[in-house]
Amino acid sequence: MAYVTATTRASDKLAGGSDKNTYFGSLTLLTSLFFIWGFITCLNDILIPHLKSVFTLNYTQVMLVQFCFFTAYFVVSVPSGYLVEKIDYKGGIISGLTIAGIGCLLFYPAASRHSYPLFLSAFFVLASGITLLQVAANPYVTLLGKPETASSRLTMTQAFNSLGTTIAPYFGALFILGAAVKTADEIKLLNNEELTAYQDAQAAAVQNPYLFLAAVLFFIAVIFAIIKLPEIKSADQQPANTEKLSFDDDHDSAWAYKHLVLGAIGIFVYVGGEVSIGSFLINFLGEPAIAGLAEKEAGKYVSFYWGGAMIGRFAGAAVMQKIQPAKALIFNAVTAAVLVLMTIIGSGHFAMWTILSVGLFNSIMFPTIFSLAVDGLGKHRGQGSGILCAAIVGGAILPVVQGLFADRIGIQTAFFIPFLCYLYIAYYGWRGYKFASIK
Repeated sequence: MAYVTATTRASDKLAGGSDKNTYFGSLTLLTSLFFIWGFITCLNDILIPHLKSVFTLNYTQVMLVQFCFFTAYFVVSVPSGYLVEKIDYKGGIISGLTIAGIGCLLFYPAASRHSYPLFLSAFFVLASGITLLQVAANPYVTLLGKPETASSRLTMTQAFNSLGTTIAPYFGALFILGAAVKTADEIKLLNNEELTAYQDAQAAAVQNPYLFLAAVLFFIAVIFAIIKLPEIKSADQQPANTEKLSFDDDHDSAWAYKHLVLGAIGIFVYVGGEVSIGSFLINFLGEPAIAGLAEKEAGKYVSFYWGGAMIGRFAGAAVMQKIQPAKALIFNAVTAAVLVLMTIIGSGHFAMWTILSVGLFNSIMFPTIFSLAVDGLGKHRGQGSGILCAAIVGGAILPVVQGLFADRIGIQTAFFIPFLCYLYIAYYGWRGYKFASIK
């Protein structure tokens, strides 16, 4: 098969290693992918309040942005896993970058035609490309080194993903939210010439940033087409998990591994909880009882949420060299749950900073759950990666669920959704990650 898994030989080379410099260069290039898809994904949080105002949508309707974006993970992930098996990691990366670039280009006609359905289609295409990138890049990073340091290595690359999510809100607040949005009543008062000028300004606020992103994605695709990535020969990987396998691991499918299935649920609720918080931050910080911030100013504060995840991942990459990943996962999940609970019952700047602080403890969750879930899958690692990336559909479903509750019981109380998510993640770190066979 073209799809490859790690070998002890490859890990030894990295440790001792003639291939050390080669792997370092490859990891550096892969890091750029994590940065760019983090940047693009986080721009959704800025576009949500913009589109909500432009199209006069309620919370449930505007959360269709996240629904379409993260539904792509569910639809595309498993096929992407099989595709990566056929065209290898490098081919998957190049294809993913190209598709994502096409998705960015679709924002131009969507803005020009003032079409919300076309915006939703553009989000789906863009996310399809990013999904393929994740299916190829995440397991590849875990393979470029020792199995026991896979969580630390993936956490480090995810830290640069968080760097992208930290910069994106400030960038988006300046270039997208900088264009003042008029109310429906104000728009009715405009004559034809003024209306055309207003619509052109709103379109340009979205078009120019995404044209720039399309150019960057196509440029990186060309770079990856030119460079040579290390090939790791096919073999079963020895699990880094300290728990011993209590069953014959020669299964016909990754679905037979309970720790993978429970890990997929963990990814589902993690992404759902993280995206739910990020999606509502600007509107939440605009609440009079919280901070009463204007959209442009609130958008800048979103950087604190994602910046916390960046700091936590850089720190976590070092700390997790010494601490068992599962224990770190429990600590972070419990702390995040407590912070969300304090946000629900708090008010003013206290509630503002408790919800923003959750980002710091989100930091290690995705890479840790991912690496624990694919640990010991051997030849099923590609399928397992596809299953885990499909579980990112939680980012499509849970924000819409939270939107439904926000429309009925209020935006603050609706944060009980991510609170429940973090409780499950704590359970996965406690028991769910341990090897067991599904009979």
